[in-house]
Amino acid sequence: MTAIHPYLKNDRYAQYLNIELLEAANGTAKATMLIEPHHLNSHGTVHGGAIFSLADAVLAAASNSHGVVAVAINANISYLKAATSGTLTAIAEEVSLNASLGVYDIRVTADSGELIASFQGMVYRKKGRTIESAHSERVGD
Repeated sequence: MTAIHPYLKNDRYAQYLNIELLEAANGTAKATMLIEPHHLNSHGTVHGGAIFSLADAVLAAASNSHGVVAVAINANISYLKAATSGTLTAIAEEVSLNASLGVYDIRVTADSGELIASFQGMVYRKKGRTIESAHSERVGD
């Protein structure tokens, strides 16, 4: 079992999907997802929801890497190629950031480097709410 990045330690869904966050800092993030049978749809290809979830996980990590709570307010994805096995990698890059909003581009690629999906996300940054305070407010952990 791989080590869980501190940012994902409370994200049970990302853990279920076997998403491993490799890095998150300064508005960027990188994560991988080893494709397993529970990721496949009825056609034998990776379910679009699993690909979206991988991209969404790096959006969350990149946008929260500044220490201010950020939540997605818009996201869209274009699926460009099917994947059936191996590992998918998602890399997020910050395109724009101000006090209230952040915009991110995410590329999801296969082991071969082929582009599987292109994802764009926008987040709302909650002024005055830090990641540390949000985690300390969690109930039941």
